[in-house]
Amino acid sequence: VQLVESGGGLVQPGGSLRLSCVASGLRFNSYTMSWYRQALGKERELVATVLVPGGSTNYADSVKGRFTISRDNAKNTVYLQMNDLNAEDTAVYYCYVPRLQRWGQGTQVTVSS
Repeated sequence: VQLVESGGGLVQPGGSLRLSCVASGLRFNSYTMSWYRQALGKERELVATVLVPGGSTNYADSVKGRFTISRDNAKNTVYLQMNDLNAEDTAVYYCYVPRLQRWGQGTQVTVSS
């Protein structure tokens, strides 16, 4: 199983980014997918999850109303649309398959003016 994240970068406060995670080596549409993040000096925290079956979603309180997780099973990809970013969103963002306990390599998001 391989997870490859992309889409991170430097963005100004109030800006937006969309992260992507392409999965391979698994039957993607059978697995719940999550995004986590880890800021410097802090523990890794759950940001959002998209469940199977059904596609329902869950979010950390700190990102509700600003972030949206989605998936495209035809592309084996899970997305994290991040809007109205602020400095507290600065972190390395990781894609995660809970049932397999498999992590991606992470992508850095930096929110700064």
